[in-house]
Amino acid sequence: MKTMCQMERVEELEREVLALRERLSRLSEASMRISESLDFQAVLQGILDSARSLTGARYGVIYLEDHSGQVEDYLYSWLSPEETALLVDLPEGPTLATYLHMLEEPLCVRDFQNFAIAQGLPEFRPPFPTGSTIPILAAPIRHLGERVGAIFVGDTHTGEEFTPEDEETLVLFASQAALVIANARRHREEQRARVDLETLVNTAPVGMLVFDRLTGVPVLTNREMRRILGGLRGQGGTAKQVLDTLTLRRADGSEVSLQELPQTELFASGETVRAEEIVLEAPDGRSVATLLNATPIRSNESEVESVVVTLQDMTPLEELERLRAEFLAMVSHELRGPLTSIKGSTTTVMGDSTTFGTPEMMQFFRIIDRQADQMSILINDLMDVARIETGTLSVNPEPVQIAALVDQARSAFKSGGGRHEIRTYYPPDLPKVMADSRRIVQVLGNLFSNAAGHSPGESIIRVRVDLHDYHLELSVEDQGRGMPAEEMSLLFRKFSGLGLGSRGGDTGLGLAICKGIVEAHGGSIWADSDGLGHGSKFAFSVPIVEEADAGTVTVPVSC
Repeated sequence: MKTMCQMERVEELEREVLALRERLSRLSEASMRISESLDFQAVLQGILDSARSLTGARYGVIYLEDHSGQVEDYLYSWLSPEETALLVDLPEGPTLATYLHMLEEPLCVRDFQNFAIAQGLPEFRPPFPTGSTIPILAAPIRHLGERVGAIFVGDTHTGEEFTPEDEETLVLFASQAALVIANARRHREEQRARVDLETLVNTAPVGMLVFDRLTGVPVLTNREMRRILGGLRGQGGTAKQVLDTLTLRRADGSEVSLQELPQTELFASGETVRAEEIVLEAPDGRSVATLLNATPIRSNESEVESVVVTLQDMTPLEELERLRAEFLAMVSHELRGPLTSIKGSTTTVMGDSTTFGTPEMMQFFRIIDRQADQMSILINDLMDVARIETGTLSVNPEPVQIAALVDQARSAFKSGGGRHEIRTYYPPDLPKVMADSRRIVQVLGNLFSNAAGHSPGESIIRVRVDLHDYHLELSVEDQGRGMPAEEMSLLFRKFSGLGLGSRGGDTGLGLAICKGIVEAHGGSIWADSDGLGHGSKFAFSVPIVEEADAGTVTVPVSC
């Protein structure tokens, strides 16, 4: 027969079992509610709310740390927006928060106010009603040994201390929070990697296609590939429809469709195609020359899963080669002309010099001298371009008045046969510039020749100088034909065929040389035009100098 004491013990155990069952049931329900949402913030908020509810706390907080250990975000439970704002603005808040989220082990405190004072922390004065004591229960949130945050609840409704069961509950929810945070960060990193990869693919200068092994159809097309296909599309049809009808013509003349290429060759052999010249042809005759590369993507079992095909549009390279060929032909022609004149003059004089008087002889020598100068100009242009290309163009800046350089360039322009009037406009008291006089005169001379070559014979060329904080801006304006917008970006390129001057034997390199000289001075050069028929303006900047007391010169640098 059971004694009274035994019966009371049995009843106590039954109550503990019932309480444990209820606690496990509530934990299960809380976990199910948490798992129903895929939203990161919603899941963490659910964890915090459940932890606060199951531990009987009045409020709760979760801190999230970034990879450097700094608090990057926090969530609150059971606090009104006003109370939350007051808690965030507490003067002692940062110090207490730092202590709590740096915990290595769970912390259970009967009265946090006294505990804080004992630890040398500021006294906690919560901005909302509390009991005479403030119980606090906190636990670090760790994933694979790395702390990713902290969770704590405080101020029980009964005013009693949190129990060991409450501590176990909070640690359980801290583990759930760690998994949620780790998964969210992994997802965020994967999303960032995906965005970075998509950005890289879309901004790649080559067209890209990814073919699926099972269907043989493209599952990815980047921006450059869409541009290439758009040029072959003509007036109708989508990019995919064009892709279905394209024919690939190889260098040996054989043809295959783009759809057949991955299906019949790459998927079957799994071989990599490197730099094969392919011409894409549309049914209406449109075509584009490309350089094709194809790489199979294999699974862990070494089976081909997809194929990445890249196409580089060779049109710009072909255009550059065409311009280079034209340039070489022009240089050959320009060199042949002076050489012919020089050779003819010297042959004539040497053949029968006794029949010529002094005037005739001097005329032949003037021809030789003029044509030799023309060859020297052409060779100097070629050497300047070579120096600019190799980064060896040297300038020797010294303080000089810009008006003197403009006058030198104008005199050289006039003596070289320039017929246009050049008018100058200067503000008063211009400071000196730090410039290589010979090189800046060369820039101005090229701009004068360029303006004259595109302007009516009696028009005026205007030169303006404007003072800015650290530099002078020189502009050369003409009343010529102007430029369409599409030519602006090509003006300062070599071999572009734009910006040719009026002097004989111009190589078309004048503006490219101007750009190299100005940039060697630390300045910049640009062009502007309101369109055809409205003239053009070319401007460049040169740094100014300041005269110091001891006669030294300092160059101000604009940051």
